[in-house]
Amino acid sequence: MNYLLKNAVLVNEGRCRKGEIRIKDGKIESVCWETAAGEDESVGICAAGRGAAEGVERASDAVAGMDSTAQAETFPGPYQEIDLKGAYVLPGIIDDQVHFRQPGLTYKGDIASESLAALKGGVTSFMDMPNTKPQTLTQELLAQKYRMGAEDSRINYSFYMGCSEDNLEEVLKTDPRDVCGIKVFLGSSTGNMLVQNPAYLEALFANAPTIVAAHCEEESVIRQNTADFKARYGEEAPFSIHPLVRSAEACYQSSSKAAALARKHGAKLHILHLSTAKELELLGDDGISGEICVHYLWFSDQDYGKYGWRMKCNPAIKTAEDREALRRAVKSGQLVVATDHAPHTYEEKQKPYFECPSGSPWVGHSLPMMLELVHQGVFSLTEVVEAMCHRPARLFQIAGRGFLRPGYAADLAVVDPGQAWQVDKSNIDYKCGWSALEGQVLHGKVLSTFVNGHLVYDKGEVLMPDYRGERLLFER
Repeated sequence: MNYLLKNAVLVNEGRCRKGEIRIKDGKIESVCWETAAGEDESVGICAAGRGAAEGVERASDAVAGMDSTAQAETFPGPYQEIDLKGAYVLPGIIDDQVHFRQPGLTYKGDIASESLAALKGGVTSFMDMPNTKPQTLTQELLAQKYRMGAEDSRINYSFYMGCSEDNLEEVLKTDPRDVCGIKVFLGSSTGNMLVQNPAYLEALFANAPTIVAAHCEEESVIRQNTADFKARYGEEAPFSIHPLVRSAEACYQSSSKAAALARKHGAKLHILHLSTAKELELLGDDGISGEICVHYLWFSDQDYGKYGWRMKCNPAIKTAEDREALRRAVKSGQLVVATDHAPHTYEEKQKPYFECPSGSPWVGHSLPMMLELVHQGVFSLTEVVEAMCHRPARLFQIAGRGFLRPGYAADLAVVDPGQAWQVDKSNIDYKCGWSALEGQVLHGKVLSTFVNGHLVYDKGEVLMPDYRGERLLFER
């Protein structure tokens, strides 16, 4: 099916204005923008955190003509016209860090269930982590995960190759053209994936064929802090100690070592889920990038008393001052925004602090959470699209995705930035069945999602339940 999306507000590459998009054979065929005489292109909600109705009204003022990114031409063949009535069209969200739990941990979540939740949240591509059962530590196991993705994923997919201290040869076989990256845990993980051997790390950073994504927490600091707090509280520790156990010091010690290794060897390092202001100083234009996850932009350590187990994650959520610095870094275009979606069952999360697993489900709510922060005036829509679409596409060198451009895959999220709705059990699609946001009213709702030009989700209904996404490719 080919589509003409009319009466939309398009958000792309710093621009937010009314326009239309034609989709043909799964690709964006043309993008046309309205121009307004005497008006700055950054209008309405894209320039400030105002409601959707005002943004649409201003964007439609004083229309002078159409500015097209494609040459004027006659478009042959039928197009199904969809009047979006002022809804906003964004590139589909690219999430560079999820844990969909398949294989081996599928009682928590699986590729089918979690990619469905992602689809309904406007996410069209994901990159999944290797700490499953078995861990993704060989090329054959990696190939098996790609077969699972092809069979089960509702959206586009990629999978990281994982590191342990005895699989360097396998890691270095990773093909940078069709694998998103290499994941190394410098803080504790499942199984034998914690990597601390200096020789292994030197060889990894010296020879990695693609980007190295790192979980950075200093294990020796965490172990000492854990022992200290167990001695103080026994088994009845409050969740509020989490940012003291997995402290800012533990994060910076580890991330600074990783950055030094990357600079020494000229490697591309992506520091995952930054949680402190101090770590921002490690980033640069010399191949060291950073990611922030939505919950670090949403919560602070003052929220542990209310949310407790719901917001226990690794690294820990830190201070309000850290949160504000990380928000500024997003606004400046410095960080990728992702989720570290990590579901556990409700029963698992009810355990006491030291037994409660870290991680929460976010992938279906990440875009609505960011739209809520737009509503609050924290971000602009163009800043959200830069952080969740453009920057991950550029950083990972994803082929033909992440932008509203002719010739690119028609991965689109259609949203109403002003529509209020409440998160509750009836609209949670995670297999684990819970969300830290239950009861929260969000302003900003995903109306429709296109994946590779297919209208797969629309107004609460999955239109193509048998549709499967494509494997991401990389221009490296």
